[in-house]
Amino acid sequence: MRVVACVAVAVALAGGTAAAQSPASPPVDAAKATPAPPVDADEPDWSFSASAYTYVVPDDRDYVQPTVTADRGWLHLEARFNYEDLDTGSAWFGYNVSVGDAVTLEIAPIVGVVFGNTTGIAPGYKGTLAWRALELSSETEYVFDTAASDDSFLYTWSELALAPADWWRVGLVVQRTKVYETEFDVQRGFLAGFSYKRLDVTAYLFDPDASRPTGVVGVVATF
Repeated sequence: MRVVACVAVAVALAGGTAAAQSPASPPVDAAKATPAPPVDADEPDWSFSASAYTYVVPDDRDYVQPTVTADRGWLHLEARFNYEDLDTGSAWFGYNVSVGDAVTLEIAPIVGVVFGNTTGIAPGYKGTLAWRALELSSETEYVFDTAASDDSFLYTWSELALAPADWWRVGLVVQRTKVYETEFDVQRGFLAGFSYKRLDVTAYLFDPDASRPTGVVGVVATF
């Protein structure tokens, strides 16, 4: 009986030791166990746009005016060509501000460097005031010509549009430009635009009462 008791105690001790040495769960991969850094849900994303406006100018050179923009939160960046003058580029930095609910105002004070056929510094703004289906938008700048101060000039492009539906709009447009000569210091006209997903196409007719009006077709894509 003593032999049997000794054998039973030895078996029990061996079983307990084996159980203590066996891992309760497989080893954890340290790399997988490291928590992922938290994602800031409030971090704004970048948004981009690219546009090309084709000008058909009577008795003058037809041309294309491209613009690209990049926005993130308050930051606005922009590059233009053939806007302030032909064969002239400009680079812009701005600060986005948005206020309002029923009536919304989005405005960006901007400052740019102009280079090429015209050189200078240009402060200005871009803004949109919207209420329901009615929208007033404007881009205005004053170019201080550093090569010839007498050539400093005010540029502006403003639209008042009504959008009965999300996919089309009609309205009025006004511009003052130095890129080409016209019969009027300030050009006035009509616009009609159509949108599909991220693409917007708008046709403009400036000075319709002139003998040969100026036509513009603008294509804008957003990303």
